[in-house]
Amino acid sequence: MEAIKKIELNKIAKVILVAVLGTLLLTISAKIKIPFYPVPMTMQTFVVLFLGITLGPKIGLLTISLYLFEGIFGLPVFAGTPEKGIGLVYFTGPTMGYLIGFLVATYFAGSFKYDKGLINTFLKLIFSVSFIYIFGLVWLGTLIGWDKPIFKLGAQPFLLAELLKILLLSFLAPTLLKAKKLIKIT
Repeated sequence: MEAIKKIELNKIAKVILVAVLGTLLLTISAKIKIPFYPVPMTMQTFVVLFLGITLGPKIGLLTISLYLFEGIFGLPVFAGTPEKGIGLVYFTGPTMGYLIGFLVATYFAGSFKYDKGLINTFLKLIFSVSFIYIFGLVWLGTLIGWDKPIFKLGAQPFLLAELLKILLLSFLAPTLLKAKKLIKIT
């Protein structure tokens, strides 16, 4: 009985460590801006899908949830923080829908099997990331008004970079699945 408790505590500690490391990776990905046309890109959506693939839906959701709570409670983890504010005020701003979409995207990216080839993987990742934009655009439209060009403001500038990130992840997926087996916590 004592050995079982020790194994469970070790697993919990490992899950917490992996989740914290995942939030650090996501924070770094939010802070680094890569010059790209028409707007600079971050690697946040790449890391969101990466975490889903490598950690699976449960631990991926835990990691994204922890990241969101870190930001809500005032840690400068989001893109544009602390320059554009921190905490709940920043969270409920124009990017809230995208941030909430991270949860759904991670869940789907972590739930899919990636054993049917490159095109199939690419389509599953497109499906997964689409929720970031759906939630983001709905929140943005609600916040600034539906009379504004919501798609042009909240999605169009990012689509080329998004396709590039998803293509890269599609090629990396087999390697990421091997890493998932090494982690052995899902």
